[in-house]
Amino acid sequence: IISSLVKCSNAQRQEIIQRFKLMFGKDLIKELKGELSGDFEDAVLALMMRPAEYDAQSLHRAIAGAGTTDSVLIEIMCSRTNEQIAEIKAAYKKKFKNELEKDIKGDTSGDYERLLVSLCQGGREEKPVDPALAAAEAQKLYEAGEKSFGTDESVFNYIICLRSYDQLRATFHEYVKLSGHTIIKAIKNEFSGNVGDGLYGVAKVAISP
Repeated sequence: IISSLVKCSNAQRQEIIQRFKLMFGKDLIKELKGELSGDFEDAVLALMMRPAEYDAQSLHRAIAGAGTTDSVLIEIMCSRTNEQIAEIKAAYKKKFKNELEKDIKGDTSGDYERLLVSLCQGGREEKPVDPALAAAEAQKLYEAGEKSFGTDESVFNYIICLRSYDQLRATFHEYVKLSGHTIIKAIKNEFSGNVGDGLYGVAKVAISP
């Protein structure tokens, strides 16, 4: 069974779970828990989760307890689509009886918290690319960062969390023409710590979807 599960897609594994119950009247997950142990059990059970369930569990582990595994928060929250974010929030609430946004707020602060809360809304636009808007917002990013003394983080947060990845890609292209270098370099120069890593994560997804 294990070798078959590893070779299957997630959708196929979900079908196997249903067929196993139909054929044998048993819960495959419970059966696996009874037969396996340790890291191997964890790995196999993770394979059997739907993607949103796995992300929800990973986020909870990253938030729970002392300290926060920020790399996990950034990896998931900065790269998922609106639909995926909605599914993750639903899975999180179902399993952990709490709102993901509330737990994020309780474990982060400052600009980093605002970035993650914005991403948690799953409200990224899905409009066609607007070249004029791309040029205008490239200018806004430039003026909010490199061109000014200090950085207006709210401008970066608003644009990077709201616009579609295609729109961001167009904006970042305009930014290169305006500044002579990439938005990645600008983010690294203007931001540090977790908020910088988060903005970098979104920009990287937009540039290389």
